[in-house]
Amino acid sequence: MKSSQRSMKMAYLAASKPAHFHPKFTKIRNTPHSIKLLSFFCSSTSPNPANTDQESPNPDQETPRSSPRPSRTESSDAVFATEASRSPRGKHRTPEKLEDIICRMMANRAWTTRLQNSIRRLVPSFDHEIVYNVLHSAKNSEHALQFFRWVERSGLFQHNRETHMKIIEILGRASKLNHARLILLDMPKKGVEWDEDMWVMLIDSYGSAGIVQESVTLFQKMEELGVKRTVKSYDTLFKVIMRKGRTGMAKRYFNKMVNEGIEPTRHTYNLMIWGFFLSSKVETALRFFEEMKAREISPDVVTYNTMINGCCRFKNMEEAEKYFIELKGKNMEPTVITYTTLIKGYVSSLKVDDALRLFEEMKNYGIKANAITYSTLLPGLCEAEKMSEAKIILKEMVEKHIAPKDNSIFIRMMSAQCKAGDLDAASDVLRAMIRLSIPTEAGHYGILIENYCKAGNYERAVSLLDKLIEKEIILRPQSTLQMEPSAYNLVIEYLCNNGQTGKAETLLRQLMKMGVQDELAFNNLIHGHSKEGNTESASELLQIMGRRKVASEESSHRSLIECYLSKGEPADAKIALDGMIENGYLPDSSLYRSVMESLFADGRVQTASRVMMTMVEKGVKEHMDLNSKILEALLLRGHVEEALGRIELLMHSGLSPNFDDLLSVLCDKGKTIAALKLLDFGLQRDCDIDFTTYDKVLDALLAAGKTLNAYSILTKITEKGGVTDRRSYEDLIKTLNAEGNTKQADILSRMIMGKDEGIPKRNKGKKSATLA
Repeated sequence: MKSSQRSMKMAYLAASKPAHFHPKFTKIRNTPHSIKLLSFFCSSTSPNPANTDQESPNPDQETPRSSPRPSRTESSDAVFATEASRSPRGKHRTPEKLEDIICRMMANRAWTTRLQNSIRRLVPSFDHEIVYNVLHSAKNSEHALQFFRWVERSGLFQHNRETHMKIIEILGRASKLNHARLILLDMPKKGVEWDEDMWVMLIDSYGSAGIVQESVTLFQKMEELGVKRTVKSYDTLFKVIMRKGRTGMAKRYFNKMVNEGIEPTRHTYNLMIWGFFLSSKVETALRFFEEMKAREISPDVVTYNTMINGCCRFKNMEEAEKYFIELKGKNMEPTVITYTTLIKGYVSSLKVDDALRLFEEMKNYGIKANAITYSTLLPGLCEAEKMSEAKIILKEMVEKHIAPKDNSIFIRMMSAQCKAGDLDAASDVLRAMIRLSIPTEAGHYGILIENYCKAGNYERAVSLLDKLIEKEIILRPQSTLQMEPSAYNLVIEYLCNNGQTGKAETLLRQLMKMGVQDELAFNNLIHGHSKEGNTESASELLQIMGRRKVASEESSHRSLIECYLSKGEPADAKIALDGMIENGYLPDSSLYRSVMESLFADGRVQTASRVMMTMVEKGVKEHMDLNSKILEALLLRGHVEEALGRIELLMHSGLSPNFDDLLSVLCDKGKTIAALKLLDFGLQRDCDIDFTTYDKVLDALLAAGKTLNAYSILTKITEKGGVTDRRSYEDLIKTLNAEGNTKQADILSRMIMGKDEGIPKRNKGKKSATLA
């Protein structure tokens, strides 16, 4: 009956379908509302329901309007109709499945009573199909578990074997094993019987999570609860415990299985042999292989592959070849796994020629090599330095567009080709990666750049670097292979020495974002910028190095200072010089002198004097010919106290200046006060000053009308036992009397008389001091 109704309905749809009706919408459920839905797609704006009812193939069937409670199909059709009515004209969409709507609602909203009510309004009646589909389509295991419990507790649905099996599978895959275990053990309370498949699934889930003991416990509980165990349960247990190396336990359960009358299968023996080889129990694996044949269980290709793999693991290639020949002798077809396993064994045994022989044999038999085969063979060829063969096989990979899963083979091939001196072949490896859609990383470019630089082919190195920088390959977050310092330092050095420091800095700044703080790279950049006159960039890099605690070289500071000097920026050179000293480096005397000379020439006398002071404090005593000029300029500019401080520092370092020359210049320039202070300074420290200099200072003071100053200094000269021309006394006495300073004139007269009578110096000094 249903079949005839469906046929009539399809005929009606074919006859009444509008021209723009989308073929996907023919997949509408077989319900009484399917025909009515056509009104949403009909080109007529006023459909006639009465006519539709007359043409219905089943006149006794109820219309949707007379149904007291909409079914699940009606609800989904209503959703479909709503979605279709909202679509732009001419762009019809496939209706969203009801289970997908529910899963989307659970994913976008918290699991609350409001959400549950929304789902109930959408699906008033739940059947097996929708419950199973919702569990299967749930975005995550938590959504599935919430839905599973809710429909059951709300009395909306009675779970059966299939829904229990599905939720156990979901929870096991998500490692929510305790929930899955409770659901399994509660099944009899709900009237659902256990079967072996459920227990096997949970045993395997615990094993995949590494909880072997719980897998064993569940296996034992099957016996306690009366769940029949077959070889399927035992095979699952063997896989779990063998994976963890529990070979003793596996043998005990194997014997128990046999004693229970359960016959092991070929799959059972394959698992046992695999597990024994995995745990290095070679003799036991061989014994089980012989026992398998004794039970008249014929080994298959999987068995032989397992035996070959076990022998290859222990580099027993003669035994592996024996099983390979035995396999072919039984008219079994070796698979790509068989050949790949043997090739891997020969490669690990350093017998690459035999690996190549098998590779050719495999191709001659029409067996296509896969990605694992190539990934196994290529590293061995590189290790054996058979680069021409590796080049041919790589070309074959590219032609067949077979991309290996292990991308590390490309870096090994590049390195090997570069070591062999074939840089073109190494470059071909990079092109092969691009053709195979394998992401290239900075490390791949780095190997080529390094070797191009070593070979002197800097143009190709820079060309590769341009691609690296432009595509920002270094900054890719998924990259695991970064450029080595040996690569980027070579190209940075070249760029800095050839006027392309800006490009080199772009490279370094990308590397810095990945955590690189290479001293050599930083210092090369500073040299490069200084050489090109980019003092601002060089200075900024030095500041970055200071913040990041990257050690700078003395030569970097020196190059920056020299660059400032060459550009006529002595003040910045002084700052750079201070930075050099702060970093623990001692500039040589020539650098000090260059900075002082530049500052002095720029009129920055005080700054030059500070450099001189630093120089003296650091114990540098060479190139001191500028000292007198700096002191002279300070005195002439009125910075007398500063000059006297510098003179004292020089004297403490054994570098006393020429007082006679300084005093003479000051007198000639009319700087009498500065001369007076300098002479006073020299007298206090008993400096060696010529008597003619005394007279010159006195004459200058008198000429400037500074009679009392002349009197003061002359008394000091006399007290110190200095000798001056008698005429100086007489001239000063006359001037003092003329200005009304008779008392001072009288003191000088007495000093002359005492001097003539040979009074000791200390008495004269004391008397003069008293009189004064």
